Amino acid sequence: MSAAPLVSVVIPVRNEAPNIAPLVAEIEAALAAIPHEIIYVDDGSTDATPEILAGLAVRRLRHKASCGQSAAIMTGVAAAAGTWIATLDGDGQNDPADIPRMLARAEAETAATGGWVMVAGHRVNRKDSWVKRRSSRLANAIRSSLLKDATPDTGCGLKLFPRALFQTMPHFDHMHRFLPALALRAGAVVLSEPVNHRPRLRGASNYGTLDRLAVSIFDLFGVAWLQRRGKRPEIEAP
Repeated sequence: MSAAPLVSVVIPVRNEAPNIAPLVAEIEAALAAIPHEIIYVDDGSTDATPEILAGLAVRRLRHKASCGQSAAIMTGVAAAAGTWIATLDGDGQNDPADIPRMLARAEAETAATGGWVMVAGHRVNRKDSWVKRRSSRLANAIRSSLLKDATPDTGCGLKLFPRALFQTMPHFDHMHRFLPALALRAGAVVLSEPVNHRPRLRGASNYGTLDRLAVSIFDLFGVAWLQRRGKRPEIEAP
């Protein structure tokens, strides 16, 4: 880790004890040439997650009670020191080896446009159950139709964006499902990058598919409202 990280890797977790050490090792290997920090946000775990994190060279924050994945991401980004934020799911299905390529693409686009850029992972070969894949395709189709976020896989936990961009967004429960739409609302360029996706090898999901579908319908209309109400003033030169 560096005193001045370029990238802060933010990982929200809840009861993912067996996945933590292997994922940290992968992140360190993938980002060995990039100044970075690793921030784990323990979202009220009841397993050995706190003990595992205490034995690793990572920054760790803990919610006293579970507040959800979006709240954990907010906590991690607020504490981050990096210019860029990379978010990863804590189950090991996202591949940290994709982060350097996403960072290079984001930096190149930023240099070309001079504005904010978000790079969203696109799991082109998902290693999930049929139910998860089917529900995700349905949710993405509905979301894309209503929000026009031009992102084929907003549910992928692997995203890279400027910390400053995230700080301008409205923060609310389940916002992590709408980050591309919120980035577009803020005037950012959103790019999709094909990424590796792996089967879960240890543990079980702590954020249910049906729960996601139930809340997403209400949130979808809320984000659509935010899009309509958002304005970006153009500042005239003096």
